[in-house]
Amino acid sequence: MHSTQQPDLHADGVRGLNLQGLFWFGLLLAVSVPVFWIGFVSLVKAWGTAEYSHGPLIPLISLYLFLRELRRSPPSDAPVTDRWPGVLVIGVALAIAVFGNLVRIPDIVTYGFILWVGGVVLTVFGWKRGITHWAPVLHLVFMLPLPQFLYWQLSIFLQQISSVLGVWFVSLAGVSVYLEGNIIDLGVYKLQVAEACSGLRYLFPILSFSYLFAILYRGPMWHKAVLLLSAAPLTVFMNSFRIGVIGVLVNSYGIEQAEGFLHFFEGWVIFLACVGILFLMAIALQRLTPNPLSLADAIDMDFQGLGGVAARILSIRSSAAMIGAAGLTAAVTAMWVSISPPEAPPLDRDPFALFPNTVGDWSGTRARLDADVEAVLAADDYFHANFASAGGDGFVNFFVAFYDKQTEGSGIHSPEVCLPVGGWEVYAIEPYSVSVPGTVYGTFEVNRAVIEKGVSRQLVYYWFEQRGKRMTSDYLAKASVLYDSLRSGRSDGALVRFVTPIAPGEPEENADARLQSFMQESLQRLPRFVPE
Repeated sequence: MHSTQQPDLHADGVRGLNLQGLFWFGLLLAVSVPVFWIGFVSLVKAWGTAEYSHGPLIPLISLYLFLRELRRSPPSDAPVTDRWPGVLVIGVALAIAVFGNLVRIPDIVTYGFILWVGGVVLTVFGWKRGITHWAPVLHLVFMLPLPQFLYWQLSIFLQQISSVLGVWFVSLAGVSVYLEGNIIDLGVYKLQVAEACSGLRYLFPILSFSYLFAILYRGPMWHKAVLLLSAAPLTVFMNSFRIGVIGVLVNSYGIEQAEGFLHFFEGWVIFLACVGILFLMAIALQRLTPNPLSLADAIDMDFQGLGGVAARILSIRSSAAMIGAAGLTAAVTAMWVSISPPEAPPLDRDPFALFPNTVGDWSGTRARLDADVEAVLAADDYFHANFASAGGDGFVNFFVAFYDKQTEGSGIHSPEVCLPVGGWEVYAIEPYSVSVPGTVYGTFEVNRAVIEKGVSRQLVYYWFEQRGKRMTSDYLAKASVLYDSLRSGRSDGALVRFVTPIAPGEPEENADARLQSFMQESLQRLPRFVPE
């Protein structure tokens, strides 16, 4: 390896301390804090979770990538005339941040912040040179949490894949095994491939590592693409292998093998194994080149001269564009601090503790969810009870999860995400029109699903109750939250679900009639607890 350290020059080649440039650059950074504040707070909270615990390292790695690129870029004394496009990017980023603040969704604010960082780089260096530093800015994406609805969709997808592959690994070991949804049935023991086992805890840091690995790797572009694109399937495959190993150990030595330190230790082993396999892939790819490098030479990890490069910030040059960027950011921040976003009116609702246990001819028995299920649900209030009518066949499970706010890290996710956790599989699902005369609901569409587990079948109706609107799409429900939060400040909503078992030989029409009969009685009372 060799050092390419440059003299102590700033990005534009000016020597020495430049107090005026430092002032405007420091002011630009300082005045940005209030408008991005809720995004920063959200990031810190997300970084406290297992899936995103790698987050604090990402800005440091991005800084290293930036200094590494800056070290290799020869300084120039030529005037920079293309800074103003960077100010335009900053303006767009600030608009995104203000929108995120107005709808109270911190994730949108953090997306705006990354775009703002890119705008600052373009303003300082000019468009032609600044655009070459896209890789460190893009790397910041790995510090962001996924939006919740995407997180749950990805989680259930990975759980399903990990469950199938995990069972395949168990069967390779000669163990008799059966899969129901995400339940691995070993006969004596049953293992639930829960959300924590989906592989997301390894996927996010491995994706970040593979991105860094591809940048530092010296080789053809297709080598870099292979290293980057292999991270996701490699992580899923190795996580499935981990689940298979746990299944074999549980079958041989008992259920305690799936719990505690051993489970945690196996997770770290798989993570390190994924990193090791990426290194082995890099060695193998080098063997395919005419003049292969050793691994030490193939991975550019030269840290020499970075301190001197970092010191160039002391001689950063002020410019009209930087002053304009600082003024624009300060103006937007002052506007945001001075305005009052729409406040949600106080919700006039009764807690579900007051929901009656007797509804018409139906009598209910309440039940609490398990503590871990409650934690994942994260509802502000919920109702869960089984209702049966006098002399009627079967029963109806009535479940409502209510959220005061769906914009600050909490919110509804589709029951399709939860069904496989209990071993249930969706046999059929489609929109279905129901009529509830005499109520505020009238005729509306629900999601009608038939689910199965072994020989057991159930009929499910569910929808998203969104401030007087009934929706069957969780994506449209999220969009309506954005609109209503901006228009009226309200972002409350609920998931409403009715479930009834389908007895062997019972026509589905009978189950439909049973659900709709109970809905006629129960929905007359629901607006007290889920406001229109």
